[in-house]
Amino acid sequence: MKAADPKTESLRERCVREALAIIEESGVEGLSLREVARRLNVSHQAPYKHFADRDHILAEIVDRTFAAFARHLDARPKRDNPHDDLAEMGRAYLEYARKHPLQYRLMFGTPLPDPHSHPAMMRSAQHAFSLLRECLRRIRQAEGWPEDPDGTVKDALFVWATMHGLSGIMQASALQTLELSPALLTDTVPHLLRRVGMALTASAPNPATPIRRKTHG
Repeated sequence: MKAADPKTESLRERCVREALAIIEESGVEGLSLREVARRLNVSHQAPYKHFADRDHILAEIVDRTFAAFARHLDARPKRDNPHDDLAEMGRAYLEYARKHPLQYRLMFGTPLPDPHSHPAMMRSAQHAFSLLRECLRRIRQAEGWPEDPDGTVKDALFVWATMHGLSGIMQASALQTLELSPALLTDTVPHLLRRVGMALTASAPNPATPIRRKTHG
């Protein structure tokens, strides 16, 4: 979130900003509207004029975080070749995780408020996932595979899990104990993206290729 002038910033925005600061310092467990009010030096009832409870302000923060994440993915260089476009999306995903670790943890490593009670919170998350799903649909189409919405979603979950795992490993202090060279680590991302592309290409048979069955006897 960009710095703002506290003299002109609304109380609602000040509450959101302070809540994020509390989460950064103490985790979601330390967040409460009373603590927000105390740190802003306002009455403990003041934040309740804008947020019904702690989950509502957390949902607002998560909504904004997913929206920023989706904008980051949308802003990636677009490629006509869907395999190249998927690689660009993977790089954008890892870049966001590296540059915004707090927001990344909020999205994917924090217990979130009930999405049924806060439906707006997940709309940007759904948009980000739809970008990945559409890219994979284009890959399947380019490979000549039949339409398979469920298969596309499964591929999307595979790619998401891979990117999430790599982003966690690259930021883990345990990685330093392996004493890997900077050059090797630099090449890890493109190497993994190539491997993901290979796995996706092999994930479903081309309908024009006959399936060979083993025979016994």
